[in-house]
Amino acid sequence: MKKILSIFLITSVYSVLSAQNYQAFKEGEWLKYRLHYGFLNASYATIKLEKAEVKGKTVFRAIGKGKTTGFASLFFKVDDTYESFFELDSVRPVYFKRDIYEGGYTKHIEIDYDFDRNSAKIYNIKDSTSFSLEIHYKIQDILSSTYYLRENFSTDNLKVGDEIPLDMLFDDDGVYDFKLRYLGEQIIKTKFGKVPCLAFRPLVKSGRIFRARESLTLWVSNDLNRIPIRIQADLRVGSIKADLEGYNGLKNQFTLIMD
Repeated sequence: MKKILSIFLITSVYSVLSAQNYQAFKEGEWLKYRLHYGFLNASYATIKLEKAEVKGKTVFRAIGKGKTTGFASLFFKVDDTYESFFELDSVRPVYFKRDIYEGGYTKHIEIDYDFDRNSAKIYNIKDSTSFSLEIHYKIQDILSSTYYLRENFSTDNLKVGDEIPLDMLFDDDGVYDFKLRYLGEQIIKTKFGKVPCLAFRPLVKSGRIFRARESLTLWVSNDLNRIPIRIQADLRVGSIKADLEGYNGLKNQFTLIMD
């Protein structure tokens, strides 16, 4: 289950930018997900959005947390925290933090973005090292990309098979060439009822974790919120599924199909 929260956060999806008046989300939004690994209720992940002060200005602060629980924690303990600070009027990242513990593996990375110089400075807190990396103005981090895509995604003229590209700076591994392939509209059964969704296939690197490049499937609500409803990942050993477990503070009405 290593990097499960990372996988989940990378694959969250996106309507029209309006300075400090976003259509898809607002301050106070909170989402909770239950992750299943086989028959195990493996862990919970939460993402909340608030305002904060960083580098002398008011920004949005998105906080993602994930932990294994119960029986699953005996086999593989996970305790991950991600924080993204992004501008109120552009969903452009300002600062990013990643502090994770995954089965004995630890990593503590912070990224300081400087778009005036098209540069990002990456700090490895654990090793007390740092280096700079060249970036472009459309780059996103793993959490800010969630809100950027939710806000800017439109189904107008979108056809099944179309791919949506996005460059993402994950951590000291450099820029990640991320794509979402559109699969069409589907209905997903949840604890809240039937939810009209848009289905996507994030294209990821096959290898140590994933069975193949197309091992992930993502469903997001087909409403103005564009919140992730479910994600299914086929790993090299078994599979994992994350389902929306709770929510609060949505910007728009959560659409359900009533029988």
